[in-house]
Amino acid sequence: MNAIQPSRPPLQPIQKRQVIPRPKRHLRQRSYQMMALESTAKIAVNLVITAVAGSALAQLVPYHWSQQQKLREINTEVKLMEVHVNSLQVEFSRNFDPQQTKSIMQQQGYRFDPTQRRVILMNPERREDEQTESSP
Repeated sequence: MNAIQPSRPPLQPIQKRQVIPRPKRHLRQRSYQMMALESTAKIAVNLVITAVAGSALAQLVPYHWSQQQKLREINTEVKLMEVHVNSLQVEFSRNFDPQQTKSIMQQQGYRFDPTQRRVILMNPERREDEQTESSP
């Protein structure tokens, strides 16, 4: 029967592995230290970013105020110019209105229509002063 069965090596007793005890407390303490270091680094970076953002805002706020003041001044000037342009447009349309040509000629040339009577307004107080001065 030995010929049919393959040969096996003799059974050796199973040796127990030597387990090296790892200090779990040391690993836990080290991971806590790494987490604390990482959190400290994150806080430091965020503080730096906050300081830079605050500095940028401190420089931009006065610039923004000056730009707003300039914008208000420009808006005021634009409103004044709109009023001026509107009056010029009215005058322009009046100057080129064919029905207004006679009145425009009278205003600019001191010529009057022959059919129109001239009215001269006089100050009555002035007339009395002139009469009293001429009577002596």
